[in-house]
Amino acid sequence: MKRFGLIGQRLGHSFSPAIHHMLGDYEYELYPMEPEALADFLQTTALDGFNVTIPYKNAVIPFCERLTDRAKAIGSVNTMTRLPDGGWLGDNTDYDGFLALLGKDADTLRGKKALVLGSGGASKTVCAVLRGCGIAPVVISRTGENNYQNLPQHGDAELVVNATPVGMYPNNGRAPLDLKFLPNCKLVLDLIYNPAKTALLLQAESLGIPARNGLVMLVAQAVRASERFCDTQIPDSEIARITDTIAAQTRNIILIGMPGGGKSTVARYLGERTGRPVVDIDKEIVKTIGMDIPSYFAQFGEGAFRAVETQVLRSACAESGRIIATGGGVVTMPENRDLLRQNGVVLFLNCDKQRLSAKGRPVTQRDGIDALLKKRLPLYHAWCDAVYENTSSQATAQKIQEDWML
Repeated sequence: MKRFGLIGQRLGHSFSPAIHHMLGDYEYELYPMEPEALADFLQTTALDGFNVTIPYKNAVIPFCERLTDRAKAIGSVNTMTRLPDGGWLGDNTDYDGFLALLGKDADTLRGKKALVLGSGGASKTVCAVLRGCGIAPVVISRTGENNYQNLPQHGDAELVVNATPVGMYPNNGRAPLDLKFLPNCKLVLDLIYNPAKTALLLQAESLGIPARNGLVMLVAQAVRASERFCDTQIPDSEIARITDTIAAQTRNIILIGMPGGGKSTVARYLGERTGRPVVDIDKEIVKTIGMDIPSYFAQFGEGAFRAVETQVLRSACAESGRIIATGGGVVTMPENRDLLRQNGVVLFLNCDKQRLSAKGRPVTQRDGIDALLKKRLPLYHAWCDAVYENTSSQATAQKIQEDWML
C-alpha cells in the first residue's frame, strides 16, 4: 500500500486523513513538525508523496527537483510526489481548491477589488486565482503599504479572503479584521475550515454578508492531490459528496431549551444512536466548580455561575462532532451565541409547560416557570436553526439523527 500524508507545524485541526480515506486505498497520516525538522524529513522520508500546509508551502520549494508550471508561477507548493529518480515534484493543487471555493462568484466579482489577508503561500495562490478570474487582489499584511491600520482606504473592496491562520482551532474566536471598515463587502471567504464558522465568518453572518469557510477548498485540492498520488481521475461530483459528508461528521448538535425540557435525555439517546461523544454542560460545570449548582448559586450568585458556564461552553463548543446539551439559561448571555454557532447547529427542544419542573433549578424556583418562558422563548427561537417538539425523547433523537445525517 502506498503511503502519503500531510506535513505542517500544527495539525491537530486537520480533516485531511478523513478526506483521503474516502478518496483512495492508501495510507494517509499527519506529520506535524517544527521548522528545524523539515529538511531532515524531506531528505529521509519513505513516503510516496504528501501535502504541505502552514508554514511550509514556500519552505519546501528548494527541496523540489522539479516544479509544475503552476507551482513555479505561483511560488507555492502544497502537493509533492516522487519522481522516477526518487526526487520530489512540487505542485500546487490549492489553486484548484480555491477556484472551487470561489465558484460562481468569480463571474459576479470580475473587475472588482478583493482584499487578501496574509502574505504567505496560501495568499499567493489566492491572488493567482483572483487575477486569473479578472478580480484585482490587494494583499493586506501586518506591515507594508497595505496593512490592517489603513483598511478604511480599501472601503470599496467587495471580497475579503482570509488566508491567515487567525481564528483557526484551537485559537477560536479571533478575527484578523473588523468588517465594519469595509461597507461595500459582498462576500467573505475564509480558508479556515476548523472551526466551521470563524469569528470573521460569524461577523459576516451578523452583518448579512454571504460567507463560506474553506472546507470545499480543502476537499477540492485533496481530490486533485489524490489524482496526482494515484495517477487516476476522480469525478468532480466527489467534491460535493465528500464536503457534505465531512461537514455532517464534524458538525456539533447543540440542544437548547427550558430547564427540564429533556435536553440531557435526548442528547444521551443521540449519543447511543450515533456513537458520538455527549457533553452535558451542567455536568461539566459541576466538575469545574466542585459542588452542585444550587449550592454554587446560593454561595456566589448567578453572575458567577454564568461566567463559569461561558467558560465551559467555550471549551466544549470549540471541538467538533459532539452532541452538546446546554443549560436552560445559556441564551441569557449574548456572547454564548457565537460559541454555540461556530461548529454546530442549534436545535431548540420545545415541550409542554406541564412537563417542566423547578426541582433543583434555582432560577426556575426564583422566577417561576411562566416568567422564564416569557423571557426565554423569544431567545430560544432567535438562536436556533430548527425547533423540535419534544413529546418523546427517543422519537426526537431519531428525528434529529435523520434530519442532520448523523
